[in-house]
Amino acid sequence: MRIGQIVPSSNTTMETEIPAILRGREQLHPRDRFTFHSSRMRMKKVTKEELAAMDRDSLRCAAELADAEVDVVGYACLVAIMSMGRGYHCTSQQALHARMSEEGHPAPVVTSAGALVDELKLAGVRSVSMVTPYMPALTDLVVDYIKDQGIDVIDAIALSIPDNLEVGRRDPLALVRDVDRLNTKGADLVVLSACVQMPSLQAIQIVEDKLGLPVTSAAACTTKSMLRALKLEPVAPDAGFLLGTAAPAIHSAATGATS
Repeated sequence: MRIGQIVPSSNTTMETEIPAILRGREQLHPRDRFTFHSSRMRMKKVTKEELAAMDRDSLRCAAELADAEVDVVGYACLVAIMSMGRGYHCTSQQALHARMSEEGHPAPVVTSAGALVDELKLAGVRSVSMVTPYMPALTDLVVDYIKDQGIDVIDAIALSIPDNLEVGRRDPLALVRDVDRLNTKGADLVVLSACVQMPSLQAIQIVEDKLGLPVTSAAACTTKSMLRALKLEPVAPDAGFLLGTAAPAIHSAATGATS
């Protein structure tokens, strides 16, 4: 199956983490094999203005991926979607799918923003704590977007890294230390990286074991939504709670109810 991604030109993580997750899945389901194909939108600094300009270029990327006849498309920039206003992931997915249909190849489209909120809701998550690489103002937009989707945000660390290349070069194991200052009391789950450029895959299982809480990332949620769109079992090893092969129901810290 051909996995298509629309990525910011400075994103260096989604073309490593999603293949890594799906290569791991091939160990569980060796008949399901994947290739990976990307189209890029210009973006270097993570500012609201650059994100908006980049998003306008996403339709061109969808047309290019239609030429490759990919089986699913993932829009790999969470904050670009969330900074465009509440619920914008639905608008974006519809527009990208329409463009691919116009090009004669109507493949399913997911966005990392939509995947994060959709997978959290499907898992019964009512509250999260999270780490972002963004400046505080953009982190506030992400928090507001998630809350608007009915999920409470207990705490959000803003690492304040404006350069997208610097975000991608960050040591993922630094997140193991970052969570020491994250308030997780009352959180059902930790979003270790609410950004598909900040590497986190190597740290997810370590942080799950450390906190005793379910842990996921925007990249892991995007992968799970892509697998759903492909009508494949949405599981993969060593990629966090939501992609686990035998994940228990989440027990909501906020209500005491099991989902």
